[in-house]
Amino acid sequence: MEITTEYPGGVSEKQTGPQSVIETIVTAESGESGESGEMIGMASRPAGPRPCPVAASLQIIGERWSLLAIREMSYGVHRFEQITNYTGASRDILADRLRKLESAGVVERRQYSEHPPRFEYHLTAAGEALRPVLLALTQWGSNWAQNPPTATFDHECGHELQLDLVCHHCGQPVTPGSTRQHSPR
Repeated sequence: MEITTEYPGGVSEKQTGPQSVIETIVTAESGESGESGEMIGMASRPAGPRPCPVAASLQIIGERWSLLAIREMSYGVHRFEQITNYTGASRDILADRLRKLESAGVVERRQYSEHPPRFEYHLTAAGEALRPVLLALTQWGSNWAQNPPTATFDHECGHELQLDLVCHHCGQPVTPGSTRQHSPR
């Protein structure tokens, strides 16, 4: 899948591949191409909807019932009736969200009964990769959306889980001042 968005002033963004990688190409007024990987200030972009990995992710998992279904599967709940009960979603809405998640490669169906045909829903590798997102949302919700929190997680070390963002390469904390966006090289 490839989506290209053209902006005035010769700026275009191309979103490609299953991981929704965004490549920014800057074209000069004369029509010559800039080099891929060139840094572009986020605030200096033309006004309009901004294609990005967050927007692409929300197209797939951004609806409430989708993310709650993913949460239940990450807890080991795989049958439709149980997912319905634990999320509070209506059957028709949940069926629709599960179909969309399956077509996006986040969830897979596994048949567990032939007569009548019944299926379980399991996370794929793409769905499993959402676990850190669920943990971060749990931590955020416990701190900012619920008082008192209704769920926390303990790490195997015995302490309450506290997520910290650090750079994989240097181990330094990730802060707004330590990051910048650029197009892939």
